Amino acid sequence: MAELDSLFSPTRVALIGAAASEEKLGGIVLKNLLGLKGEVYPVNPNYAELMGRTAYRSIGDLPCPVDLSIIMRPAAEVPGILHQHAGKVRFALIVSAGFAEVGAWELQEEIKHIGREAGIRLIGPNCLGVYNPRHGLDTMFLPHALLKKPGKGNVAIVSQSGALVVCLLEAVRQANMGVSKVINYGNAVDLDAADVYEYLAEDRETRVVISYLESVGNGRRFIEAARNLDNTKPLLVLKAGKGAGGQKAACSHTGRLAGSYEVFRSILRQFRIQEAIDYESLLDGAKALSLQRPASGKRVCVITNGGGSGVLAADECGRAGLELPPLPEAVVERLIVSFPSFYAIANPIDLTGQVRAEDYRVALDAVREAYDGFIVIALTAVSGVTLAVAEMVHDFSMATGKPVVAHVAQGGISRKLARLMEKGKIPVYPSPERAVRALAMLLHGRGDETR
Repeated sequence: MAELDSLFSPTRVALIGAAASEEKLGGIVLKNLLGLKGEVYPVNPNYAELMGRTAYRSIGDLPCPVDLSIIMRPAAEVPGILHQHAGKVRFALIVSAGFAEVGAWELQEEIKHIGREAGIRLIGPNCLGVYNPRHGLDTMFLPHALLKKPGKGNVAIVSQSGALVVCLLEAVRQANMGVSKVINYGNAVDLDAADVYEYLAEDRETRVVISYLESVGNGRRFIEAARNLDNTKPLLVLKAGKGAGGQKAACSHTGRLAGSYEVFRSILRQFRIQEAIDYESLLDGAKALSLQRPASGKRVCVITNGGGSGVLAADECGRAGLELPPLPEAVVERLIVSFPSFYAIANPIDLTGQVRAEDYRVALDAVREAYDGFIVIALTAVSGVTLAVAEMVHDFSMATGKPVVAHVAQGGISRKLARLMEKGKIPVYPSPERAVRALAMLLHGRGDETR
């Protein structure tokens, strides 16, 4: 869907409602747009120039057609503004609120009709819009001084909620991830998640897509787009409105009915599309899938230097649908020769508090052929766990191509070790359970043959 290139990478952008001061939303967005790899046309009849750019009285006064128009005017003015867009604009991003989410259904239907008649694709209303760091596109009315957004990366974010997209941007940045494309589409009067999924399926800059949904318009089209996307790269969906209270809140938020969650959930399971159980799992899955490729299988080996942490990981494996098969006899015999007698040669492999860094390499090498995925637990309050563990785990991951996640804790060198691991593309989590759930998402895939 090259059509959406004009939305995510526009060469000409108009801002209806541009302002001179960053104390106003139109000023914030104009300032954010100054980094665009393209032309920006502020539209405000009260100014001849805004932030060093020539200002225009109306969209009709622009010197040329534009790819994207951002409308930041009161809801009642939007229909008239859209009429002026006919033949001059490909995409209109309506930031304004005051439509179906507050009961103004007729007004929302009016702008939908105008867009269709004029051949303009509409995003919103009631939304923040688009962020593409590679192209310098930022339509969100969030000052850079208050929200430092992540840089370029391989995670795409598709969110119906503006508040959630802001939270996700901050969380992604704090997790040292970057983004490829980000969109908040609000009430979805026209463009919705299915449109974006179709586009991202072909986007070479995107490796994993995380999506927050409150409602789905055309269910059949949504599933087709989600399946097609998930066949090319991982898609993680977080669905809100699971109960009656949440469904009512979702409707008042974007003016769209949330529908039956149980039906939605069963359809996702039928087509093997991954659902994140909560916000935390959505982010944990994004980290894992942005660093490593998905694979298939359920057989997991846990290597730990703390018995209790290994037990917690084992418990969570059961809940996550993963298996912990016993160590093969040949592996047991090999490790008995290599390790002290007080190490627990089982699954989990417990290297105890007397671990030596080299023991992690020995254990991983012994089990590499017997399992589909691996959890490495490194508790750093003992002297035997050193920064060398990061290189050992990285080398193992590169050599086998199998999913490996880690849980690192207990202070000391833990932060530095975690940073080194993630630099080596090993996702690290603050608890054994979160590491297991992330590994489950990696093992949900169908392997390199389809991805």
